[in-house]
Amino acid sequence: MSNGKLSAALVTGLLAGVASVGSAFAGECPADKMMANAREAVTIEASGVTDNVLAALALAEEGPMLADRQMRVRKLVIQPDGVVPWHSHGDRPALIYVVEGEIHEYASNCAAPITHVTGDVAVENHDVSHWWKNLSSAPVTLLSFDILHDESDHAM
Repeated sequence: MSNGKLSAALVTGLLAGVASVGSAFAGECPADKMMANAREAVTIEASGVTDNVLAALALAEEGPMLADRQMRVRKLVIQPDGVVPWHSHGDRPALIYVVEGEIHEYASNCAAPITHVTGDVAVENHDVSHWWKNLSSAPVTLLSFDILHDESDHAM
């Protein structure tokens, strides 16, 4: 199997695995806390985070509407008190699967922190800007499945 087909098979299998947990969607913002511009951008730097690309697939070969895009699977490990800094998903939709641990999200559209635990899947669409923090005493492991458009976008 070629590298491209192996990567495509790996990504397809991982996405199918995440889809199979369909009922295990992430904690959500309480309805009474959802609002536009609930939280302003913060300038907290990344800390205690490793981000490793496990597989990537150039989507230009998959169809004309996907030119200049890449589908990626990344593994992020966030240490206790670690931070994934403020970033936007305006041009980079993603699904985040919590492999292990508990982490808190501070989203632009929610006035309260959102807690995500093992088995949750967080949906990050174009309306979301946010940051995450591990408030626990153990590392948190996430799998990020995203569609990258701008290769200079180094946001987590």
